[in-house]
Amino acid sequence: MAGVGGGGAVKEVKSKAVLDETIGEGSPVILHFWASWCEASKHMDQVFSHLSTDFPLAHFCRVEAEEQPEISEAYSVSAVPYFVFFKDGTAVDTLEGADPTSLANKVAKVAGSISPGEPAAPASLGMAAGPTVLETVQEFGKKNGSARLGSLSPSGAGDRLKERLEQLVNSHAIMLFMKGSPESPKCGFSQKVVDILKKEKVKFGSFDILTDNEVRDGLKKFSSWPTFPQLYCKGELLGGCDIAIAMHESGELQEVFKDHGIEISDSGEIKATKPDGGQGGVTGPSGLTAALTFRLQGLINSSEVMLFMKGKPDEPRCGFSRKVVDILRQEKVKFGSFDILSDDEVRQGLKVYSNWSSYPQLYIKGELIGGSDIVLEMQKSGELKKVLSEKGISSGETLEDRLKQLVNSSPVMLFMKGTPDAPRCGFSSKVVNALKEEGVDFGSFDILTDEVVRQGLKTYSNWPTFPQLYYKGELIGGCDIVMELHNNGELKATLSE
Repeated sequence: MAGVGGGGAVKEVKSKAVLDETIGEGSPVILHFWASWCEASKHMDQVFSHLSTDFPLAHFCRVEAEEQPEISEAYSVSAVPYFVFFKDGTAVDTLEGADPTSLANKVAKVAGSISPGEPAAPASLGMAAGPTVLETVQEFGKKNGSARLGSLSPSGAGDRLKERLEQLVNSHAIMLFMKGSPESPKCGFSQKVVDILKKEKVKFGSFDILTDNEVRDGLKKFSSWPTFPQLYCKGELLGGCDIAIAMHESGELQEVFKDHGIEISDSGEIKATKPDGGQGGVTGPSGLTAALTFRLQGLINSSEVMLFMKGKPDEPRCGFSRKVVDILRQEKVKFGSFDILSDDEVRQGLKVYSNWSSYPQLYIKGELIGGSDIVLEMQKSGELKKVLSEKGISSGETLEDRLKQLVNSSPVMLFMKGTPDAPRCGFSSKVVNALKEEGVDFGSFDILTDEVVRQGLKTYSNWPTFPQLYYKGELIGGCDIVMELHNNGELKATLSE
C-alpha cells in the first residue's frame, strides 16, 4: 500500500499527497492534529494510540499542526487537539478539544462495524475502545475533565502577553513573523515572503518565532491564524505565504503599502503619501474637473454614513476596511459603501478631493471622519457614538436584519469556510465543486472572516455546521444534503424552482 498503513499503529503524516491517497482508499481514517507544546495533545495522543490497537483495520494518522500548514489549512484547524473522521473517502465528523470519551465514541461510529461479523463497540456507554482505553479515559477525566482549547496556543495567555504581542506587531510599519531571519530563513514559506518584500523594495521588521515559544503560540490566538509566516501592515494581519504571493502577483500588495504611507526603499519610486494616477502635485478639489467633483459629492452624500473601502462590507479586500466595517456594525449603524477598487477615477479623485491619501475613508453627513486608525480611536473613546448621536444617526440594524440581508443577497447563497477560489475546508470545497459542475451561479460569504455572522447564523438557521447553502432565503442544507442532491441529479432543479 502506497498510503499510510493501518494495522493498529499511529502513523505520522508529513505529506498532503500521502494523506489524500490514504483517505481515497475508502477505509476509515481518523486524523489527529496535535502540537508538541500542548499537554492536552499529549494526553489525547495516548488515548488515540490505544484506540488504534482496538481498531486495527482503520487508519490512525497524526499531523503536527504547525509543521504541516498545508494540511492544517485544508481542514481549517485553529485548535489542538483536533480530530477529523473519514469514512468511504469522505470527512463525516470532527472533534475539537480534549474529550477522550467523545473521541472513543466517534471512532467507534466510523470504525466499529468494519467487520460484518462483529458487532459495533458500545459507544453509547463511552467504552468504544475496551477496558484499556476506558481506564485511560477515566484517569484523564479526573485530571483534566473535558477541557477544550480555544486556539493553537497554550491556555492562559493573559494581558501581559497580549500587550507584548501588540507591541511586537506594531513595532514596524511592516512586520513579518517568520521561521528564522531574513538573512537565513528556516522554512520555504518564510523565504518566499522575504523575497516578496525585497521585490516590493520596502523596509520591514521581523521576529524569529523559533526563538520564543510564548510569542509563537500566543500569536496564533492573537491573530486567529494557525501557521507561519504571518505578515502585518500597520498592525493589521495581511495573511500568510499564499496570500502574500497572491497580493504581490496582482499588485494589490503594492497598493496596500502605498495607501498606508509605506516608503519604497528605492528613491526612484513614487512615495505612497503623494497623490498618484496622473494628479501630479494637486492637493485640493480645485484640481478636479467639475464633473468629477460633482460625482464625488453625490457619492459622499448618497448615505448619511458613507464608507469608501476596498471591497464590499461582506467581502472586504483589506484588513483596514474590514476593521471599519466591523466598528460600524458593532455600533449598529446603517451605512452605504463604495468599492474604490472598482473605479480608479473615484479612487484617485477622492484622495485629492478629501486631501486624504489612503483608504478606507469614512464620511458622516458629508464630512470626512478619517481612516481606520481614527475611527478605531473614536470608537474606543466613545467619540464615535457621540458624533453619530449629535448628527442624528440612529442605530437600528439588528443581527437578524443583517443575516436576513446576507442570506437574501444572492438567489443561491453559500456560507462557507474560505472563498470559492480558495476553500478552507474539504466540505466547503465539495459544495463549491458541485455548484460549479451544475453550472449554478452563486454568491458566497467566508464565515471565517466574521465570528458574529458565523455564530449568529447557527441560531438563525438552526443548523450548527458549515457550509450552509440557501436558495431564495431558504436553507437547503449542508455538505451531505447538497452532495446527495448533486449525486441524484436533483441539485440544479432544486435551485431553480
